[in-house]
Amino acid sequence: MTDLRLRAAVPDDLDSVLAFWRTAAEGTSISDDRAGVERLVGRDPEALILAEHDGELVGTVIAGFDGWRCHLYRLAVHPERRRQGIGSALLAAAEERFVRLGGRRADAMVLVRNETAHHAWHAAGYGPEEQWRRWVKPLTD
Repeated sequence: MTDLRLRAAVPDDLDSVLAFWRTAAEGTSISDDRAGVERLVGRDPEALILAEHDGELVGTVIAGFDGWRCHLYRLAVHPERRRQGIGSALLAAAEERFVRLGGRRADAMVLVRNETAHHAWHAAGYGPEEQWRRWVKPLTD
């Protein structure tokens, strides 16, 4: 897509990002609130990457790096803008960030039921590791 602008999110973007995720992202998480995203941007200002076209938010990805592992979350593209290269551009930016920071392997959180996403991740060179299972424990009520 021509005229696609990628940039790091700033605090003024957060309400728009949360609204965007309600439209474009599958599922929700305990940290999908203003306080959670505000902490992310405050701790790692380059982690939340936005894609804009003509000033409109059309995609996001969180490229989190903890110094050891590279984690991808919330790769989301507006439903009317899919299959236009936005997701690929966001992933390329995330992967470039990881390499710049010394990362060696990226992993992605992908819902089991999101078959469309499975195809997109596979096309981008990612594959499931069936020997792993995610274990979680909420730390708050």
